[in-house]
Amino acid sequence: MGKQIPFCRKCMWTKEMLEKERIKLEDYIANIPEEEKVSPEEHERRLLICDTCPELRSGLCGQCGCYVAVRAVRKNGYCPHVRRKW
Repeated sequence: MGKQIPFCRKCMWTKEMLEKERIKLEDYIANIPEEEKVSPEEHERRLLICDTCPELRSGLCGQCGCYVAVRAVRKNGYCPHVRRKW
C-alpha cells in the first residue's frame, strides 16, 4: 500500500494526536495476528472490488465509515453494502 490512508473517524483521534503517536494504518494492520488475516491475494482482491464501489470515500466505506483496508484484511471482515460485494 503505497498511498497514505486517512485515519479512523470513529476513533475520534485528532490529526495532532495521530502525528504525535505516529500511529499508521499499516502498523495497525501489521499487528493483526496472522491467523485473523486473509491471504495477501484475497486482501488485494477485496480492495480492488472496493475501489470500484461508489461508496468508497478516501479509503473509508460510505456504508459504515470503516477503513476498507482493515475490514478487507480480516477473515471475519465483510462488505457492509446492501448488496455485499465480498
